Amino acid sequence: MIKTLLFDPKDQSLIKGDESNIELWQQSDDKVIWLNIEGELSVEWQMKLKQTFGLHHLALQDASRDRHPPKIENFDDHTFMVLRGLSADSDSVNCDNILLAIFVSERFIVTRHLERSLSIERTMTAVENGDIAFSSGTGHIILKLSRFVVKRYHKILFDLETRLEELETFMLTTADDKILAEVVLYKTDLTRLRRNFHYHVELFNTLREEPSAPFDSRLAHELYDVCEHQQRAASLADLFYQVSSDLIDGYISISAHRLNNIMKVLTIITAIFVPLTFIAGIYGMNFEYIPELKYKDGYFIVWGVMLSITAVLIWLFRKRKWL
Repeated sequence: MIKTLLFDPKDQSLIKGDESNIELWQQSDDKVIWLNIEGELSVEWQMKLKQTFGLHHLALQDASRDRHPPKIENFDDHTFMVLRGLSADSDSVNCDNILLAIFVSERFIVTRHLERSLSIERTMTAVENGDIAFSSGTGHIILKLSRFVVKRYHKILFDLETRLEELETFMLTTADDKILAEVVLYKTDLTRLRRNFHYHVELFNTLREEPSAPFDSRLAHELYDVCEHQQRAASLADLFYQVSSDLIDGYISISAHRLNNIMKVLTIITAIFVPLTFIAGIYGMNFEYIPELKYKDGYFIVWGVMLSITAVLIWLFRKRKWL
């Protein structure tokens, strides 16, 4: 699906349309266009973009891929960026990422993504409604887009924080393997998110340290704001990854402690019944000439000895604080 926004700085008009706006843009020296391509980037479109906007063929190959780590590359008159955004139906940490390829210069923006991107839709709608001014420059628009991308991640991370707090409470009172499995999955998902966030932090730090067209000094504050949001997302992902690891270790420790308590109780019971079983075994043997068998009160004496042994062992265990 092709969508374009054509801006004329002379009369501040904005034309929404399809690929036909490209020809109008070519006929002017000052109009600015945003071309958004959703879906596969065919070889024919790669050639057209190369001829029309002067995009490098290797950058177009990267833009046509479904998977690629975030990156930034500077060319003579434009900048190429690859971001990892969230798919439209992603609302939890177990999310799907989509590649957002962005070519931006003073006079054009070209974006490409395989699936629907809510961040791009939101940015284009804001431009159409005048909430984001095209007259502020293409670099300003891309930084707004970048903020929308990372803010969707922020919502997921804040929701995860609440869930991790709930799981921490459950783990202290309930030994449930389902809870452990959920935390392990969170840790796995956070591993992937951390990688993306650190790529983004490196990308925007590079852009801040080595500005390229059209990100000039006028956008320094906005660029710093985007960097701050990316760093916050990365730090939150690192924090929650560590929290997940601590919860897993804590769960294992609590389970081991409970197991130790169970084994201690069983050991004490065994220690008490071993001498009792020994006595019962001795007097349970079928020998006729056992001296104590002739005692009138032998039964009660044996019971007394067994109860005494039990009492002494319990007293000893309590004295040593085993009970």
